[in-house]
Amino acid sequence: MVHVGDKPVTRRTAVARGRVFMHRDTLALLRSGRAAKGDVLATAHLAGVMAAKRTSELIPLAHPLALDGIEMAFVLDAANASVSIESRVSTRARTGGEMEGLTAVMVAALTLYDMLKAVDRGMVMGEFALWEKRGGRSGAWRRA
Repeated sequence: MVHVGDKPVTRRTAVARGRVFMHRDTLALLRSGRAAKGDVLATAHLAGVMAAKRTSELIPLAHPLALDGIEMAFVLDAANASVSIESRVSTRARTGGEMEGLTAVMVAALTLYDMLKAVDRGMVMGEFALWEKRGGRSGAWRRA
């Protein structure tokens, strides 16, 4: 693990995004709320929050962080037959929140896949990226 004990505790935020592409009929099923496994978006939201909180258990050498907040957002995009996922993680710590944000988005995407795979095994998960980071020694960063 990288030593962070000498770094000051500061407020930090990280925003990550990803997307799940699917068949248009699958998106319509998701929008209708009639998936066989139940409320897909609520379950993916919960999975994302839980994953962010357990990132250090999943990613070797990631520091365990006390998170102040985890926000998850899902946008159904009919034009691209996809669901956009965004996480916003905040903490007061000596190191980021980037890994927690990315983990939240990826696990939410996996949950969408799991809950809809019976009707669409061809879904594609991707476009996972950090979009914004604030706080810490390096200051603010935003994807162009």
